[in-house]
Amino acid sequence: MTRSLRLRLFAAATLSVAVALLVAGFALVHLFERHVTRHYDTELQSYLRQLIAAVEIGDDGRISLNRQLEDARFGEPLSGLYWQIEEDKTGFVLGSRSLWDAHIPLPKDALAQGAVDSHVLAGPKGAPVRVQERMVVFDQPDGSRALRMAVAMNVSEIEAARRAFAADLWPSIAVIGGLLLLATWFYIGIGLRPLDAIRKSLNDVRTGAARRLDGAFPSEVKPLVDEANALLEAQDESLAKARARATDLAHGLKTPLSVLQSDAERLKARGEGEIADEMASLAHQMRRHVQRELTRARVRGADAAQPTRLLPVIERLVASLQRTPAGERLTWNIDVPDGLCVAADKEDLIELLGNLLDNACKWADSAVRIAAMPLGAKVSIRISDDGKGVPDDALASLAGRGVRLDQTVPGTGLGLAITRDIATALGGGLNLANRPGGGFTATVDLFMQPKSQRHA
Repeated sequence: MTRSLRLRLFAAATLSVAVALLVAGFALVHLFERHVTRHYDTELQSYLRQLIAAVEIGDDGRISLNRQLEDARFGEPLSGLYWQIEEDKTGFVLGSRSLWDAHIPLPKDALAQGAVDSHVLAGPKGAPVRVQERMVVFDQPDGSRALRMAVAMNVSEIEAARRAFAADLWPSIAVIGGLLLLATWFYIGIGLRPLDAIRKSLNDVRTGAARRLDGAFPSEVKPLVDEANALLEAQDESLAKARARATDLAHGLKTPLSVLQSDAERLKARGEGEIADEMASLAHQMRRHVQRELTRARVRGADAAQPTRLLPVIERLVASLQRTPAGERLTWNIDVPDGLCVAADKEDLIELLGNLLDNACKWADSAVRIAAMPLGAKVSIRISDDGKGVPDDALASLAGRGVRLDQTVPGTGLGLAITRDIATALGGGLNLANRPGGGFTATVDLFMQPKSQRHA
């Protein structure tokens, strides 16, 4: 069986329509046949009344018609329309010319005077005929005479009318069936639209364009939408709790790690350098792991983030750095279009650019330049300083965790590694390079729009 709900519904509708139209077709043919039969019975009764009115019995006792019946078919041999008179005692007496040399064998049952009886009997050459007969009693001087008068018509005429009607009816029913199925396919599509709307809403949730399944849904699918929204809320709560636990864990470990670092320094001061170095190395590794997991737990990613204006974030970070001793001596050049946006959560963007600007502030001699421009679907953000740069052989490992090229400058060596993690989570990348003529440049490429809003 097909897994398509649309095809299942259409198959069921096709079967139902076919059965209904077949039943309706046969019923209409039957009703038409009954109507035609009643029409012919009415016509036969009219001929029977004409026959009774035309019969007369002469003085010699002979039975004859004083006038011919109106329909000319009575005078045409084997035309299909007949009349016949039988005397109750002697049998066949007189018949229409259309009977030729045959007669219709009427039943021998008793027929009440004045009553009209109907039969389907064998007519000339065995062809079935529909008969209307009536017993009429004539009073004569020598006594009454009972005559059975009958008119008949070939059943084939009724059959021909039925077949002609059916021949016209079935093509019409087929056309009606086709139109009904076409309308059914259309209405099934309308009925399934809410499911397509749910699919699109779920895709928006998955790509970050929406947080919930929003919209006006029919009552039949509203429970499904409510359950899906409840599931999304539960998932958000679980993620929020997980992030909170990761943050709590990181903050909870900061103090023990600081104490461990201090103990290592005291041990080193006492001359126990080997143990002190091992403790310091372990503390440093633990700090890196904690910071890494904290970053992973917090970053939402490009698909779940809405566009954030870039310039206000950069201006805020630069303003903060300008209040530091290292930053107040520098010249800050910002070349960022006002309306330029990137698909990143504001806090994630602050974390990412903050690390890069902090590094530039530490190593610049006199100036830091921040520039951004759109490149296709992405935005290229370039942060440059006029410092000494980095040895070429150290560039490849510069963004590694814990890598510090100058131990005299405060830091953990995690800034660029965390920056690269955030950029990757946002669907972008980080490129580090020396500037021609001196200095250092960090380039970050981020998408302008979430995946759900990007053009294919």
